[in-house]
Amino acid sequence: MGEKHYRSVVKTISWRTVGTIDTMVISYFITGNLVMAVSIGSIEVMTKMILYYFHERAWNATDFGRVKPSAHDYQI
Repeated sequence: MGEKHYRSVVKTISWRTVGTIDTMVISYFITGNLVMAVSIGSIEVMTKMILYYFHERAWNATDFGRVKPSAHDYQI
């Protein structure tokens, strides 16, 4: 079963939100500077969303690790 592109977009945005908050917190602990932490987070958010989207689509295009349903599987 494949995924629609919008599912990958929503997953990309939700994951990047979590990832960017993590980056900002780590950057703040390392630099002690909130402005620098937010700057680092805002730079990486766009590049990593784009990279994740294409990574997700590439994985969706492969059957590696997927199990195809057999004729004996129960379906509702």
